This record gives sequence, structure tokens and C-alpha cells, in this order.
Amino acid sequence: MSNMLQKFNNIRTLRAMAREFSTDVLEEMLEKFRIVTEEKRTEEASLRENQAEKNEKINSWLELMQAEGISPLDLVADKAAVQRPGKKRAARPAKYRFTDINGEQKTWTGQGRMPKPVAQALAEGKSLDDFLI
Repeated sequence: MSNMLQKFNNIRTLRAMAREFSTDVLEEMLEKFRIVTEEKRTEEASLRENQAEKNEKINSWLELMQAEGISPLDLVADKAAVQRPGKKRAARPAKYRFTDINGEQKTWTGQGRMPKPVAQALAEGKSLDDFLI
């Protein structure tokens, strides 16, 4: 895309490319460029109008709110008060105690991945009941 843009923005490149086309083809290309340019201008004008209308509506709403003694912060604060954060679950109590590789006593709730020392002991024939607290 940038290569094409460089070619169209460079007058020398355009002159070199124009040598390959007849005047009729160049005129046709010029008309198509005019059409595309006008479409782009119309689109940009429409976007500016829509943004201006939106800003006008916002300003009128702000004026109405101020006339009633309401600030935009009041709306945000009320909405934040309505939304309650979810309850956080209490931590599960530990069910098992084991000694890790470093000789430290650790606990495990029985949830999640099984600690390696416990897994090794089970592989050696011990029972999970041996680690109960």
C-alpha cells in the first residue's frame, strides 16, 4: 500500500507512468479519482455532522441536568453504588500436611494440582489418609 502511495505522490513517477497510457485512459483515470475524492469528502462531512449533532445533544443534556441540579458525577456515583462487587469465597481449610523437599512442613487443601511430595509418596504405596491433618 505504501509503495503505491509513494508512486502516486511523486510527480516524476506519475510522469513516467503516464508515458505508458494514452490521453483517453489518463482522462478516465482522472475522472475516477475525482469521483473517489468526492465520495471521501462527502463521507468525512457526514462524520463531522454526526459528531456535531452528538456534541449538541450532550451539551443540551448537560444544560438540562445543571438546571435540575444534577452533575454528571452524580450519575456515575449512583451507578457505582447500584453495582455490587461479587462475594469473595472464603479460603478453604487445609486437609493434608506434608514435608516438602527442603524439609519444610506444608499444607494442601486437596484442591488443585497434587504436590509432588504427596504424589511421590502415593506412588510408593502410601495412602492419602496418611497426610490428613
